[in-house]
Amino acid sequence: MNTYQDPKFDPDSSTTYEPVKCNTDCTCDEDKKQCIYERQYAELSSSSGVLGEDIVSFGKQSELSPQRATFGCETVETGDLYSQHADGIMGLGRGDLSIVDQLVDRGVISDSFSLCYGGMDIGGGAMVLGGISPPSRMVFAYSDPVRSPYYNIELKELHVAGKRLPLNPSVFDGKHGTVLDSGTTYAYLPEAAFLAFKDAITKELRSFKQIKGPDPSYKDICFPGVGRDGSKLSEKFPSVDFVFGEGHKLSLSPENYLFRHSKVRGAYCLGIFQNGKDPTTLLGGITVRNMFVMYDREHAKIGFWKTNCSDLWARLHDSGGPASSPDESRSSPNVSPSSAPMVNPYHIAPGSKVGSIIFYMLMNIKYHKLEPHIQELTQLIAIELNVNSSQVNLLDFTAESNGSLTIWSITPPKPAEYMSKENASNIIAKIAEDEIHLPKKFGKHRIANWYIESDPNRSWWQSYMAVVIILVLVLVFGFLALVMWRLGRYRRLTGNLYKPVDSGMREQELQPL
Repeated sequence: MNTYQDPKFDPDSSTTYEPVKCNTDCTCDEDKKQCIYERQYAELSSSSGVLGEDIVSFGKQSELSPQRATFGCETVETGDLYSQHADGIMGLGRGDLSIVDQLVDRGVISDSFSLCYGGMDIGGGAMVLGGISPPSRMVFAYSDPVRSPYYNIELKELHVAGKRLPLNPSVFDGKHGTVLDSGTTYAYLPEAAFLAFKDAITKELRSFKQIKGPDPSYKDICFPGVGRDGSKLSEKFPSVDFVFGEGHKLSLSPENYLFRHSKVRGAYCLGIFQNGKDPTTLLGGITVRNMFVMYDREHAKIGFWKTNCSDLWARLHDSGGPASSPDESRSSPNVSPSSAPMVNPYHIAPGSKVGSIIFYMLMNIKYHKLEPHIQELTQLIAIELNVNSSQVNLLDFTAESNGSLTIWSITPPKPAEYMSKENASNIIAKIAEDEIHLPKKFGKHRIANWYIESDPNRSWWQSYMAVVIILVLVLVFGFLALVMWRLGRYRRLTGNLYKPVDSGMREQELQPL
C-alpha cells in the first residue's frame, strides 16, 4: 500500500463536509444520489471517486482565508497517482471545478494566479492565488483565450547562442499555437522548429561526443562529461531565447531545456523533442524551472520572471511585493511534473445548456467505400468518446476530392434532455483534440470543426414520434372500421342466399334497377 504525505481525508470525521447531490450538471452514481467523477491521464494513470464540498485551507503563510470548495474525493486511483508520494492533484485550468474558477466566481480572488517551480537541483516551489504587482523585469506574452482553451502564448522567434533560427513565425502558430502546460514534463516543437533547434544545439556542442539516452526505446540526444554541478551548465551549454510578440525576449538557462542522464554520471540530455506531426508547440514544466509564471487571465497575458523559486518571497518583496503570500509547496522534489493532471480546459459557461455536440470529420476515403462500414464507424466513435452508440448519429456527408466530409451529432443519453456539463466538456475535449483513433481501414482523418447546439438534437423520429404514433393508430382503426363495415354490408346483401329452402322469408319490396 502506498504511503502519502498526509493521512487520508475522512468525510465522516468532518462536520462541514457535504456530498454534491446528483444534478443535471454531473455524472451520478447508480442510486442517483451523489455526483461522481472519473479522470484518465496521458501517462495511463486514473482517478475516480465522488464529488464533495468542504472548507479548504490554503496554508499558514497565506492571507487567503479558508473557503468552501468542491473537490473530488478519491476512492480508486491507478498508475503514477497511486505510486506518487504527493497527496493528490490540483486543477488550475479553465473549468467549473477548477479551484481558480471557484474562487474567482465567488469574488474571493481576482482572475489571476502564479506558479513558481523549483530548479533542477532544488525541489519545492510556490503558488500565488490572485493578482500581484508584477516584478519590474517580468516579460509578458499575449494569451488569447478565444484562440485556444489552453494557456497559449504568442511565440515568434527562437534563438540559440544569440542567433535567430531560420524559421517563419507561423511555425509556432499551428493548431493551438504555442501552449504553456505545467502538467507536461518536457517541451515539444513542430518538426521544422525541432530540427532547426537540434542542429543549432549540436553545432554549438560539436566538441562533445553524443551518447545514447537512458531509455533505449527513445532517440535522446545526450552529452557526457559535463559534470554534476548544475549551476555551471551555462559555462558549457548555449543560451536559448524565446521572442514573443512585440519583440519581448525571455532568456532561458540550460536547466530549462536539459535533464540529467539517469544512467551516466555527469551527462545531460535535451528535454525538447519533436511533437510528432502535430503543429502545436507545447512548453512543459522543464521550460519554467526557476521561473515565476503569472497567469493573468483577467488581462489575457502571461508573465515570466527568471528567479530562484526557493527564496521567492524575499525576491518578490525586492521587485514589487505581492498582494497575498504564496503557500510553499510540500511536493517532493523527485515527483515528476508529468504526474500533474491535464485539466479539461473546455469551459461551458454557467447557465448554458448542451442539447447536442456537432462535429465535422474529414476522411481520406471515398464515401462509397465508407458507406458499408457506417455502423461499425458509429460504434468506434462511441467507444472513443465514451458514449453509447445510440448517441452517435451521422447527420450528413459530402463527397470531397480526396475523400469524404462527414457530419456527426452526439446527443444526450435520453431524447429531449440536456447533457451534463461535465460529460459535454469531456466529449468536446476529445473531439477538439482529435482523440478519435480509428483502424487503418478507415484511412486518415481529422476534425475540421465542432460546435454546441443548445437545444436537444433529436432525430426526426424522436421529434415527431407522438404525431407518428397517433397517425398510425388513426390509420389502423380507420382501416379496421372500413373492413368491418364492408364485411357487414356484404353479409346483409348475401345472407339470403344461404337460407334453407323451406325456411320462412319475409316479404321484400322490389327495388328498381
